[in-house]
Amino acid sequence: MAMLVAAVEEGSLSAAARKLNIPVATLTRNVNDLESALGTRLLVRTTRKLALTDAGDEYVVVAKRILEEVDELERRAAGEFTTPRGELVVASPVQVARLRVLPVINQFLALHPEIRIRLIQSDRVIDLVDERADVAIRVGRLRDSSLIATRVGTLRVVTVASPAFLEKYGRPQTPDDLRNLPCVVFDSPSLSPWRYLCRHTGQAFTVADTPRLLVSSPDAAVDAAIDGIGVTFVLEHDVHDAIIAGKLHYILQAFEIEPIPIHVVYLSREGIPAKLRRFIDYAVPQLRRLLAEFGRIPAE
Repeated sequence: MAMLVAAVEEGSLSAAARKLNIPVATLTRNVNDLESALGTRLLVRTTRKLALTDAGDEYVVVAKRILEEVDELERRAAGEFTTPRGELVVASPVQVARLRVLPVINQFLALHPEIRIRLIQSDRVIDLVDERADVAIRVGRLRDSSLIATRVGTLRVVTVASPAFLEKYGRPQTPDDLRNLPCVVFDSPSLSPWRYLCRHTGQAFTVADTPRLLVSSPDAAVDAAIDGIGVTFVLEHDVHDAIIAGKLHYILQAFEIEPIPIHVVYLSREGIPAKLRRFIDYAVPQLRRLLAEFGRIPAE
């Protein structure tokens, strides 16, 4: 079952074999034996990819659930529900992981030598069941009510520009002023189009002009803004160091939308492994402290 699931998740028998560190011939033989034992074809193999048959699609769904139950039983037998040990899988958005989660993980590992952590860094919403993840850090409004969630802070969505840029073009007074200014856009579904809200009148603004520069990472947007290419619109932790150093200034603060919440989430289940409970107890206050640091940056 594990070999079949790995083949489906990796997209090929060879990729699954590399992931499991076994010969391709061994994996292929085991999948063939499984199909023979079941008396049905599960996979359709082509030179480019694998596809599941209808029977295979149904089988893999159940197989994943069985493997999770077996994994939990083995962890119980190994004492993971009473002693913090074994692998912990943590998922987080890329920038949040790099700037805030990884320092907490490093400190946690130093305190718990019997725990191993696999950090999944991805800006897509990770399904904890599909990815077999124990805990995730979520940025944004939560949708899945089956998860246990603990709020650890918020992040502002900020607009910034360099001192030289502001000296050349002047400081925008309203979001409408951005339509006449060069902009650097970080191509992110959560930050496009640029959204604003007047705190005094409640009027909403949306700015979606053609950018002077379109980039695929917040770091690139910040670097371009520092170089004076244009105004940019990112999460506050992306510009934290640049603001402190005076390389960028906040603008349009009176029109910022509500800060985006950040939660630590994990699956609701009957028993929580000791490694997960220990991590949550450690990470939640540490993340709250780190995220609260943003609030101490002086406003302009």
